[in-house]
Amino acid sequence: MKKNIPVAVQMYSLREESEKDFAGTLKKVAELGFDGVEFAGYGGLSVKAVKTLLDDLGLHAAASHVPLEHLENNLSQVIEEMKILNSKYVVCPYLMPDRRSEQDYQALISMLNQTGEACQREGITLCYHNHDFELARLSDGRMALSAILDDTNIDHVKAEFDIYWLTKAGEKPVEWINRYKNRTPIIHLKDMTTDEEQFFAELGTGGVDLDAVLNTGGEAGVKWWVVEQDMSRRTPLESIEISINYLKSKLPNLYE
Repeated sequence: MKKNIPVAVQMYSLREESEKDFAGTLKKVAELGFDGVEFAGYGGLSVKAVKTLLDDLGLHAAASHVPLEHLENNLSQVIEEMKILNSKYVVCPYLMPDRRSEQDYQALISMLNQTGEACQREGITLCYHNHDFELARLSDGRMALSAILDDTNIDHVKAEFDIYWLTKAGEKPVEWINRYKNRTPIIHLKDMTTDEEQFFAELGTGGVDLDAVLNTGGEAGVKWWVVEQDMSRRTPLESIEISINYLKSKLPNLYE
């Protein structure tokens, strides 16, 4: 029996631990039962050294978050790194505040199309990761996130929906996953406190409808679940342990 969809952790969640001991942090991730990791940098190590670590620990490179500037200026290097890691997904993770005008979004759509096509030729899939600011409306009435996905080539640009930020913006994540069915190979699993602060929460401790998302994943074509907790009131390792244990309790329902 095996899980339909493997589970990774976004290493940004463990950024402080990684700065102190990148290899040791990866080892702890493996010990907790994660299948892979989603990178946000490589801890100052060479990509080949990182791949050796992954192989030694039995982990897979689910994806890498790569800053927009690197995608724009160093794409050939990024693609080569993905190949070394045997990673099929590269993710545009964030837009700086000075790149969120309507004109900026139009330029982004063009860039994503071109970059996604170049990635696809090399066997890599480009994904776009959302926060809540992309849920603002444009002059045509569409949300920016809708425009990004509707106006890019469905074969060249995919989504990495972050269910915390969708929920925080008043949206239902499962509706977005269903709307863009088979275009969401990676989903960021997060929970959110039910108080006014709406703080980041360990999976199963907040108010996000995680069951609906988990039960939709297989039908929607999700290839990786990625646990991320931007900030925590526990230690990051305690947080991701709570979250992976929650998923272990839920994932038997998704076994085949």
